[in-house]
Amino acid sequence: MTFAPTTDDFRYDFASFIDFRDVAECERVRAITREQITDHANPDFRIEVVDDKPEFYRRFAHDLVDRIRAARDAGERFVVILPVGPTPQFRIAADLINSEQLSLAHVHTFNMDEYADEHGQSAPLSWEGSFQRAMWGHFFGLIDEHLRPPDHQIHFPTTATLPGYSDQIAELGGADACYGGIGWCGHIAFWESHLGREYDGLDDYLAAGARLVELHPMTIMQNALHSFGGDWSWVPPKAVTIGPRDIMGAKHRSFWLDGDLGGGVSWQRFIARLVAHGPVSTAVPGSILQLARTDYTLLGGVADDVSIQMS
Repeated sequence: MTFAPTTDDFRYDFASFIDFRDVAECERVRAITREQITDHANPDFRIEVVDDKPEFYRRFAHDLVDRIRAARDAGERFVVILPVGPTPQFRIAADLINSEQLSLAHVHTFNMDEYADEHGQSAPLSWEGSFQRAMWGHFFGLIDEHLRPPDHQIHFPTTATLPGYSDQIAELGGADACYGGIGWCGHIAFWESHLGREYDGLDDYLAAGARLVELHPMTIMQNALHSFGGDWSWVPPKAVTIGPRDIMGAKHRSFWLDGDLGGGVSWQRFIARLVAHGPVSTAVPGSILQLARTDYTLLGGVADDVSIQMS
């Protein structure tokens, strides 16, 4: 039996739903200090820590708007994959777009994911917890109508669009940028940690596109915490999501980790380290970002040292 990390006087195995089970690697990345966290062997995997929360979201917004503007100025199409959470940056981005009257006629957006029921039917726009509704409420709907991308250039994964979703992105030449975050189990989009068991090696895994998935227990709890008032009974059991093919096929990746609850508590400290500094593993989906040009920005509390906190 392998044992989960602890001292010699109390040893125990990992919980059965944990997919990454390398004790030595967990211990190694847990020991990475705040001062060490921005160092990485791959110079194209760039880690930055931003301590001020408003500044964190401002930088996120400016990164997106600057890329949109640069593509317009170059007379080029801009294809972007967008997450839903967090949302403060989208309101800031909408304000920037409106204030400078920046047309998004050249922009094609693809949202990462959407909830689905136990039968695989994706959540409709009318459901208050849907990602489509959140994006229209916090971003698209805030942009002056004459500046928005045409409706046919705003894409969401749904039961109907899922079969051709990855192909749609590829037919546009792949995404110019893919934005996102990291889930508690290490997921990117809703590409969960247990999915690695279904693929024959890393190459097969990296070629996987959009699909329906069963949500990991940690994802249910994480999303209950930050989106559903702690009510896990409210979180749907499945989702439709883009895959590694779409994320790694982008020209650039920009990932933002804001899982800092305040009061010295962050659910993201360990997984931020495992994704960025652990081995590239199909059991830690976000770890594939280490293989490509990626900006990886942490809100200050996420970078703080991992420790046991009893209060």
